[in-house]
Amino acid sequence: MKTHLLLSILQNYLTNPRVTQQIHSHLVTTASLHNSLLLFNSLLRCYSLNDTPKNAFLLYKQPLKPPAFDSFTYAFLVKASANLSNPVMGIQVHALSTKAGFDSHVYVQTALVNMYMTCGFLLSGYKVFDKMTVRNLVSWNVLITGLVKWGKLELAISLFEEMPIRTVVSWTGIIDGYTRVNRYREALGLFRKMVVCDLIEPTTLTILAIMPAIANIGEVTLCELVHGYAEKMGFNEGEIRVSNSILDTYAKCGCISDALRFFEDLSSKRRNLVTWTSMITAFAMHGMGIEAVEHFERMVKAGSEPSHISFLSVLNACSHGGLVEEGLGFFDKMMKKSEIAPSIKHYGCLVDMLGRAGRLEEAEKIALDIPSEIANDVIWRTLLGACSFHGNVEMAERVTSKIMEIERGCGGDYVLMYNIFQGVGRYDDAESFRNLMDERSAFKLPGRSAV
Repeated sequence: MKTHLLLSILQNYLTNPRVTQQIHSHLVTTASLHNSLLLFNSLLRCYSLNDTPKNAFLLYKQPLKPPAFDSFTYAFLVKASANLSNPVMGIQVHALSTKAGFDSHVYVQTALVNMYMTCGFLLSGYKVFDKMTVRNLVSWNVLITGLVKWGKLELAISLFEEMPIRTVVSWTGIIDGYTRVNRYREALGLFRKMVVCDLIEPTTLTILAIMPAIANIGEVTLCELVHGYAEKMGFNEGEIRVSNSILDTYAKCGCISDALRFFEDLSSKRRNLVTWTSMITAFAMHGMGIEAVEHFERMVKAGSEPSHISFLSVLNACSHGGLVEEGLGFFDKMMKKSEIAPSIKHYGCLVDMLGRAGRLEEAEKIALDIPSEIANDVIWRTLLGACSFHGNVEMAERVTSKIMEIERGCGGDYVLMYNIFQGVGRYDDAESFRNLMDERSAFKLPGRSAV
């Protein structure tokens, strides 16, 4: 095959490991790989971007290869190290690139900053950036977003302030950083400054970064403003992720009617599994179990195959809506029809649902049948709360024993059992638990008011 045809195929199937390996094999068998650095680098690039980045290093180490490498070779090897989250390999490539004379090359150095930040080596990444004689916007952005990812927001902000030119990527990174550390008002203020003062148009990622801040503030007016802006800029029409985020935000702001109206206005062709699941979750959040079940069934009829999250949402809705038989049916369908193995959260919803309905024996049986590798104390605490509510002292004692096998330091368990004993007049047993709590230095977090 001619070189340009192979390059075209690699470009069109950039993240397809099967195509990359077939072309790699062809080049090896025809002994032509060592004659073309362009083909060699193209293969390296494909391997570094697809789900087999380790093959980039196997390619680099093979005997038949070009006699010399350029900046792209090392940049792609660094990218492969980042995607492998392998800092040791990245450090070795760093040394090789320096030895080859690329210690001042902006693209190689930027790739190194990204690799170190991805792997959590923040100081090493900052040192590479600090030594760069030439920096481009990507260099600044990878450092800032990397610092945000690892919670170093103040340092990221100081670098953001130093940037010669701020792009939408850097603005989005800081907005996301404020949201991550629960500084929602500041995130919103920065978004407003970006759009109104600096006249920078947000991207899809910017909208997705600001919506969680609005959801946590809980002001529907803000949601409506961003919704209107996204509609005007064409985000809703072109990007379903933005539509899903707006739907979710309306629900979290307490406006289930607006969320449902927005959902119904979306065409059936645009709705994906996340859209349906977001609507089901919204109903569950507002205690509307019947509506959640109805929309789950609509989703299945529309051809969307439920995911483990979809089942978790509808089980949660059934739990809070008292729809026990429906919930048991969904749990059965999840395992038998959809062949999805239940997670501890699915079991937790089931135990909570049965516990709320007073079907404690069934709830205890399910708790006992949970595989040991995923079982935890939260399941038993859920059941203990149900025992307390329904006054089942005997089961409460058994459940407390299970909790103590896993965790003895939570004071809330002792206090709840103390109250259960007090409620049935077993004052000596209650006092014994109080003493046991003191002996084990169990700690109960004091209550706080949000008012």
